[in-house]
Amino acid sequence: MKKPYRFMVLLMLLLPVIPASAQQTRTITLLHFSDYHSHAVPFYAEGQPGMAGIARAIAYLKPFSEDPSTLIFSGGDTMNLGSPAWSDKYRCVEWSWFNGIVDAMAFGNHDADYGPEVFERCRAQVAYPILSANTLDKEGQPLFQYDHKSYAVFEVNGLKIGVFALAGADFDRLIKPELRPVAGTTFADRIQVARQVVGALRDRENVNAVVLIGHALREEDIALAQTVPGIDLIFGTHSHRKEALTYIPGTQTAMISPFQYLSYMSKLELRFTEGVLTEVRGGLVRMGNDLPEDPEIAGKIVRMQADLQADPQYAPLFQPIGEAAVELSTEGQFTGESVLGNLVTDILRSATKTHMAVSTSSSFREPIPPGKILEEGLRTALPYKNRILIYEMRVAQIQELLNYSVSRSGSDFFSQVSGVRFRIVNREAAHIQILKDPMNPEAGYSPLDPAETYRVATLAFQGLVAGGYKEIFAKALYRDTGLDVWDQVRSFIQTHSPVMARLDGRISAGTD
Repeated sequence: MKKPYRFMVLLMLLLPVIPASAQQTRTITLLHFSDYHSHAVPFYAEGQPGMAGIARAIAYLKPFSEDPSTLIFSGGDTMNLGSPAWSDKYRCVEWSWFNGIVDAMAFGNHDADYGPEVFERCRAQVAYPILSANTLDKEGQPLFQYDHKSYAVFEVNGLKIGVFALAGADFDRLIKPELRPVAGTTFADRIQVARQVVGALRDRENVNAVVLIGHALREEDIALAQTVPGIDLIFGTHSHRKEALTYIPGTQTAMISPFQYLSYMSKLELRFTEGVLTEVRGGLVRMGNDLPEDPEIAGKIVRMQADLQADPQYAPLFQPIGEAAVELSTEGQFTGESVLGNLVTDILRSATKTHMAVSTSSSFREPIPPGKILEEGLRTALPYKNRILIYEMRVAQIQELLNYSVSRSGSDFFSQVSGVRFRIVNREAAHIQILKDPMNPEAGYSPLDPAETYRVATLAFQGLVAGGYKEIFAKALYRDTGLDVWDQVRSFIQTHSPVMARLDGRISAGTD
């Protein structure tokens, strides 16, 4: 009995050993962009004029679309009611420009901005699937299906890549019922649906990798990966974060976020050994003004923008309202103060004669470059029309409000502030000081007084809609001033040009 065994051992010893490096390896490339919000025309960003623009993005993506080892995805939010004006005039004209380039698109909340009829016309123009596994019709069935499935499977370079998208938990309050793709649209629990989809992709479809392409807040995506195993890669969306490739703590899920407005592309290489994903590498590619534009698309943009500016309905948006002496930057607004955030919250506080003012950083989407300020520039910097509310708040409520803001550091739910100064210590607001006299800011600041009630100005979105904040503000009485943030900022610009603003240390970080 031992002789055959010894012969087999000898035979195995004589066979060549195949090193891991010589095993069958395959690589595919994935590209992803998100939160375009109709920024067709190049714009000023990160200190650089003429950045991004759809002609530049298409020029960059086209060569990859011809590569059979590459997949390209959109994370959604392709339109934006009210700002920029391009969206109101042209709606989703660009969707069809991505036919043959984009392989799948996530449904974003702003894709429903113009209601079901417009959305259906937009959807009919595209050859690529729109995905959102937890967006359901009135019968409770997935509204977006591809090949009768709520996900898509792509066969690339001998590999199967499972791709899905999920609506964020805030879609129910962000999309009014009358604007949803069909009457009776609802949004199911992300965790439950993700478990079902990932299970189907792994067990039924036998995919080699599972990819989530949008559309939810960063914190939701992190929680999802930590709760639902089996997701290899999440392309971040919705929070408008610029975030390099990283791994979510406690998981084997990689994540990357390409900021906003086509200013960056996520470009990753996934390497597989014997069909098993062994490496994810890559990063963000900046769509700077040094990159070429697609000449055909660029020509369309020039003609269409000229038509937009000549249209009597939109021409007033392209008139100057003042000047900026310096760049009114959004830099740093997710973790501390920013120049634009300081300016606008100061204007809110001054207009309402309140002790302090707060606004989520999500209100500030673009910097205002130095030089002439157009009405359109104001509205793209602050793209959401918002009323100003005044709350009566006690010390404990202000502490809770600022602590919650600090807990959201790193996201667009971190708040910009005016009339209050504090340090961030151990992820809480410490050493809080507030204006002594709202009518006389020169009187300086003093510690919060437990016996006092303070007047706090904020925008209707933060006070009545924003998750986490609305629960805090609900404990206090408020008055709707009827004032509009655009009107107040515009008036300030008109009367104080050239506008100056700066960082002044109202939010700082450190240890006790």
